[in-house]
Amino acid sequence: MAFTYKPLWKKLIDKDMTKKELSEKTGISKSTVNKMSRGSMVSMDILDRLCDYFHCPIEDIVEHR
Repeated sequence: MAFTYKPLWKKLIDKDMTKKELSEKTGISKSTVNKMSRGSMVSMDILDRLCDYFHCPIEDIVEHR
């Protein structure tokens, strides 16, 4: 399976938000944000936190390639 977090990075650009700010505001560790930057898998808990923070469906955070 191949997943990409490009929708999340686009969302950050649209909101003029840095990855550091994302980490601070969501409580997601910097190392987990870095994992996502490399395209590595993260837990569903992390994806759930992102969806809750942005009030959006998972499709706005991650997509399947």
